[in-house]
Parts: sequence; C-alpha cells; structure tokens
Amino acid sequence: MPQPPTAGGEAELIRRVCGGEREAFCELVHPYERMIYVTAISVLKNPADAEDAAQEAMLKAFTKLASFRGESRFSTWLIQITYNEAKMKLRRGRPNLFESIDDPKEGQDGDYWPRDFADWRPIPSDTLERDEERRALENAIDSLQPPYREVLVLRDVQGFSIEETSTVLGVSKPNIKTRLLRARLMLRDTLAPGLDGSWSRRQNYRKVRPW
Repeated sequence: MPQPPTAGGEAELIRRVCGGEREAFCELVHPYERMIYVTAISVLKNPADAEDAAQEAMLKAFTKLASFRGESRFSTWLIQITYNEAKMKLRRGRPNLFESIDDPKEGQDGDYWPRDFADWRPIPSDTLERDEERRALENAIDSLQPPYREVLVLRDVQGFSIEETSTVLGVSKPNIKTRLLRARLMLRDTLAPGLDGSWSRRQNYRKVRPW
C-alpha cells in the first residue's frame, strides 16, 4: 500500500494543488485510494456504486481543497467527504432506505448479548492478508447493520481513531465506542469459534478496552 507523505510533505502538495498544479493532486490522494473505496463500499455494498462514489468524492475533494484548514488530518477530511458522497448516492438510489439508515429507530443501539464474553479484540491484521479468511470476514462485516458496519470499517479496518471516526460519521464519541463494541461482539459471534483459531474463545471473562 502506498505510504502517505509526511505532514509537511502533504501540506506542500496541498499548497501546490491550490496554486494550480493539478497533477500534484494525484500524488496527494494516491495513498488513500484504497481507503476511499473501502469506505464507499461499506456504505453502498455494491462495487460499481462504490467506484462512482469514490470518483465523486475525489472530484469534490479537488474542488474543495482550498477549504481544507488542517483542523483534522487530511485523510479524515477526505474520508468524511467520501462517506457523505456514498450516503447521498444511497439516498438517491434507494430513497426507501432513507429513514431506516439515517433515522435509526429506538433500540438500534440497545443491548447486544454476545454468546460469551471472550476476547473483545479488534480484527487481527494478519487475518486480512489470508484470502479465505478475508472473504469470510468481509461477508461477516457485510452482514452487519449499517451503523455497526460503518464504524467497524473506519475504526478496525481503516485504523481511524475514535475521535476521527466520530468526525467522519457525525456521531458522538460515546456512541462510536458503544457501536464499535457491539459490532465487534456481533462479528465475533458470526465468526465463532474464530478463524483458524485466530480469535480464541476463552472460558473466563477478560475485560479488554475495545478502543
């Protein structure tokens, strides 16, 4: 995966783009292309729609780049644009889902009772590198309801902090933590007893902070 430039290098690329060097924009966003697509598909669940939303997000980021003030990481700003573009595309394509996605019913963040309380760890990084296990994991993530799927993808797959995830989704940090914990529990129960033992089931409750 391409490595993003340093903060200073990123700021210089932004300055160059805003100064009229359009070709510098490709260098600026290239390290985040995969992140943009993964964010879009976590919302849209359709590769073609995700590609369209990613392109729309890139275009909007280019046209709005002068408004970026550096109050957050550039990647956070870029992924927030992508998330919003994907949600708008979802509304346009499936307006009947507008209420169920954006106006969650009472109880959506209600208690979730796991099958047991074994190990609340994030997704193991090596799991994402093995094809069969990655497919099983992708299917399990895809089965989650949107609020849980989106926070899990941003926090555990993309590696955003709780604060950054809160910024992207427009949800309070306590709610992000709650959704993340429940998403991990639901994901683990779907995959139990684990992927080739990657997530070991344990007899005793082990309190692990999930953020």
